[in-house]
Amino acid sequence: MRKAMVIGVLLVAAVLVGILITAFGRERAPEQPIAFSHKIHAGEYQIACLYCHTNARRSPVAGVPSLQLCMGCHKITAADKPDVQKLKAAWEQQRPIAWVKVFDQPDFVYFSHQRHVTKGITCQTCHGPIETMDRVRKAVSLGMKECINCHLAKQVSIDCWVCHK
Repeated sequence: MRKAMVIGVLLVAAVLVGILITAFGRERAPEQPIAFSHKIHAGEYQIACLYCHTNARRSPVAGVPSLQLCMGCHKITAADKPDVQKLKAAWEQQRPIAWVKVFDQPDFVYFSHQRHVTKGITCQTCHGPIETMDRVRKAVSLGMKECINCHLAKQVSIDCWVCHK
């Protein structure tokens, strides 16, 4: 009985910590080293998310696009813009861009982009209307409640071990 009570208290504490992490991170739109606009790229030019975030199809992590991918267009396109000049300088110096992470899950959560992408879940489901954002912000809560509600609605597993390995 005592062991079950301790486990129950620990589970409640873990959920509360998750809620706090989610609540404080919501709507965060950090300044990036290069002012990249999803509104222009994904919105105006309608470049598909998976064109730049190719790892999302085959990996748990979507990742950020390589400089090589960016330079494929920006050798010519908007080459005179100050932020594209920063991109070009990084490319020439062979140094990565130190992007500030916006979306993250606690270490005790396992999330696979690949599993969701191959099931046809759109990026906007979890990331919000990213194609409308000049600066990416966490517009949608990515807490346990939202994940469970989505899994229940889609009638897929809500076994704890799927997300908590």
